[in-house]
Amino acid sequence: MLDHFRMFADYNRWANRRLYAAAAELSDAEFRENKGAFFGSLHGTLSHLLAADRIWMKRFTRGGDAPSRLDAILHEDLAALTAARAAEDERIIAWVGSLDEARLSAHVTYSPLTMPGDITQKLGPTLAHFFNHQTHHRGQAHATFTALGRPSLTLDLVFFLRTEGEKWAI
Repeated sequence: MLDHFRMFADYNRWANRRLYAAAAELSDAEFRENKGAFFGSLHGTLSHLLAADRIWMKRFTRGGDAPSRLDAILHEDLAALTAARAAEDERIIAWVGSLDEARLSAHVTYSPLTMPGDITQKLGPTLAHFFNHQTHHRGQAHATFTALGRPSLTLDLVFFLRTEGEKWAI
């Protein structure tokens, strides 16, 4: 499972780079236009992804800054959001790289923002949710691009494995 999660950390960075490169081609108005995604615009969706990743990473590592809201806008401009995303992706890769099998089997306890009380779960399945959540909202970002009349993005894991992620497929 360690290699599986390390692959997903690498894939996450790759997919985010592609997503943010496409976002850089949008006008500011397009970037902020509400296209019906759960967090409205591409700006809202990308902001949520960064906010949620920081929330989870604080739960996992007990360190770092995390917002208190799932809809937090951490950066108003795309350049600052891009830099913060890149830094968080590197943080995720480093942390996942530090894990061992015993840690994946250990429990993590956290308190959800959306309901009171503590939740205790094994780290492995919780980490699977973490990466699945990213993919889920990148799909919404993809839909936002197409709703803006922009080309579809190729974000499939198998495409990553055939290109920059080839080391994970060998």
